[in-house]
Amino acid sequence: MLLIHCPYCEEDRSELEFHGAGEAHIVRPHNMADISDEEFAEYFFMRNNEKGVTWERWRHLHGCGRFFNAVRDTVSDRFLMTYKAGLAKQAVASAEQAKAIAEEKTVETYEATEGDAR
Repeated sequence: MLLIHCPYCEEDRSELEFHGAGEAHIVRPHNMADISDEEFAEYFFMRNNEKGVTWERWRHLHGCGRFFNAVRDTVSDRFLMTYKAGLAKQAVASAEQAKAIAEEKTVETYEATEGDAR
């Protein structure tokens, strides 16, 4: 089970209390009525969905009910940082280091699983 830190409650809580709400820091067009259908589709539907370190929006659904942002490694499913909504995109000083650790742990997990099967 994952523990996710809520920056508002200031507690690590079970993943079952949270709900992911997609990619964070998506800028809404200033005048929605003036954009083309293609621009609207790009804004509303298209997401990066990158492998590795990503910035996401989450909601503490069964806690304070508030939205917040999280930096998560999609390879290891590890949360690197959470911060309050409305703040600028937070830099992760050790993003490359986190990626290396996540890949290393993934390999260790695979090797341990493979070893158990023998």
